[in-house]
Amino acid sequence: MAFNFGATGGAGATNPTGAFGGFGTTTTTAGPAFSFSAPTNTGTTGLFGATQNKGFGFGTGFGTGTGTGLGTGLGTGLGFGGFSTQQQTSLGVLYSQPTQAPSQSNQLINTASALSAPTLLGDERDAILAKWNQLQAFWGTGKGYFNNNIAPVDFTQENPFCRFKAVGYSCMPNNKDEDGLVVLVFNRKETDIRSQQQQLVESLHKILGGNQTLSVNVEGVRTMPDDQTEVIIYVVERSPNGTSRRVPATTLYAHFEQANIKTSLQQLGVTMSMARTELSPAQIKQLLQNAPAGVDPIIWEQAKVDNPDPEKLIPVPMVGFKELLRRLKVQDQMTKQHQTRLDIISEDISELQKNQTTTMAKIAQYKRKLMDLSHRTLQVLIKQEIQRKSGYAIQADEEQLRVQLDTIQCELNAPTQFKGRLNELMSQIRMQNHFGAVRAEEKYYIDADLLREIKQHLKQQQEGLSHLISIIKDDLEDIKLIEHGLNESIPIRGSIFS
Repeated sequence: MAFNFGATGGAGATNPTGAFGGFGTTTTTAGPAFSFSAPTNTGTTGLFGATQNKGFGFGTGFGTGTGTGLGTGLGTGLGFGGFSTQQQTSLGVLYSQPTQAPSQSNQLINTASALSAPTLLGDERDAILAKWNQLQAFWGTGKGYFNNNIAPVDFTQENPFCRFKAVGYSCMPNNKDEDGLVVLVFNRKETDIRSQQQQLVESLHKILGGNQTLSVNVEGVRTMPDDQTEVIIYVVERSPNGTSRRVPATTLYAHFEQANIKTSLQQLGVTMSMARTELSPAQIKQLLQNAPAGVDPIIWEQAKVDNPDPEKLIPVPMVGFKELLRRLKVQDQMTKQHQTRLDIISEDISELQKNQTTTMAKIAQYKRKLMDLSHRTLQVLIKQEIQRKSGYAIQADEEQLRVQLDTIQCELNAPTQFKGRLNELMSQIRMQNHFGAVRAEEKYYIDADLLREIKQHLKQQQEGLSHLISIIKDDLEDIKLIEHGLNESIPIRGSIFS
């Protein structure tokens, strides 16, 4: 039960909707393959008319199907909420269950025969062939021949013996259907999309029929690996009475999935579309209930237990090196975006710090200016009051103020009051300054007794040195006498021997 993004293929199946429940707008006819290029639409009315299925965004969207097994098909993205690309392994296949139990049983029997006991050659070469089939199964590619009368087994990465599998976690979308967010993935660079954003909006408006009551808005633009760009849009519909509302995401996505609309989008460079909507608890439970195809149920259960945040993350299978490379590219892309955002925040913080420094300097300057203006204003008021009171006798309130001022002056000048305390403080400050200057001049101070002992010790050392010098001098004189005596005895000995 597979689906692809190209032309459909394969014979019809008993499942009326296939293994994939649909992208939300249509009810597909019988057949095991889901075609992204030519779906059969039934029962759509109007531009955003009601449809039988409602897609919701999980990768490229879920659709509630009538087939057996999982019941809700998954879209083609391992990335939840914008992490999906065309190279992703289909979660619809990984999560879906086979519709025919006998065929599944035969497939398992044939696979087991190819890996353990092939009977193709009838001699010891069958054992080598079995090892070769095991290697192909572990790698997830190739065909396993085991019997001359039975077709070979196709080893894909979804087979249970493939070793290159892991389980990762992806974020679940948290947008509501009423938000109307639909993701369009363009096979163009972000710079090209941003430079032609207005033309893109106009083209999408024409695709929607050019209705004047509809307006296309861009929620965000984000770069993706392999020179692709993700554009999030929503459509606002205005009613004649002046009110407006966003077109639901599933309705807009259903319109984009129509054959003629999809062709127009492909001409604009759209490679994939999805409705970004959150999952209901029942849908999440249904997704987690059964392990995806080819994934060991024990590993799947352990992945659910190890989920670091079950409220926001959901386990997804990673099959093959291509999927691992895709997630690595997405991770690198997100790391670059986070680093870019951190750089922008750092620049903003630096700019704010500069502005803060400038503002503090201006505040200090304004305070000084305010103080100066206050003093000047006070002087002007004093002069104005003097001129106004010129020629008038002192009034009672003025006399009272003069008495209070005289009292304060007397208190300040009293020896035992504030003035005396101020004088005492000033004296202490002067003494401290004087002692500080003296200590600065005399860096070292030695006690007199200690200094006397040091002098006595140095004197003894000097006397000892003088005595040692006199001994050395006496020894030198003795050495000279010895030398003189030796010199005189040598000629005498010579005359005797002669």
